[in-house]
Amino acid sequence: MAAEKIFLIGLMGSGKSYWSKKMSKWIKSAGYDLDALIEMNEEKTIAELFAEDGEEYFRKTETKLLKWFKEKKKYVLATGGGAPCFNENMQWMKKEGIVIWLDESMDVLVQRLIKEKEHRPLIAKLNEQQIATFLEEQLVNRFSFYQQANYRVTSDQITESELKKIILKHAS
Repeated sequence: MAAEKIFLIGLMGSGKSYWSKKMSKWIKSAGYDLDALIEMNEEKTIAELFAEDGEEYFRKTETKLLKWFKEKKKYVLATGGGAPCFNENMQWMKKEGIVIWLDESMDVLVQRLIKEKEHRPLIAKLNEQQIATFLEEQLVNRFSFYQQANYRVTSDQITESELKKIILKHAS
């Protein structure tokens, strides 16, 4: 299994989009953000999709766009936080490539999200403590999916050198 197809999973704020851009340069390929692709494809924000079409429609669209990556040969894909938890997406991603769980600490997540919460409809109206509670609940609900990742990279390991080591392990 070569590190030609890399999927980044984790809670919102864990750095999936940030690291997909960096990692794509290392493997000389494209980096994608699944949520951004959904918004572009649907011509609606994620918030609008949830509000107007419901979560079930969103999850079907998310899975359809995820599976579109079967045709691509080399990429890094930042998934939405819930993507691994629906429609057997986690099994599919593991079959296609390697899955890396960016398991950032709650403190770091809350500090990051407090600054950008107006761009995040699920937490826009929450205070710091409510964001922490929301994230803890999400982690409880998603843990059984996240722990199936090929790699779990915790807060102190989410570094360029650690992520490069993972890629090198799978170099063809």
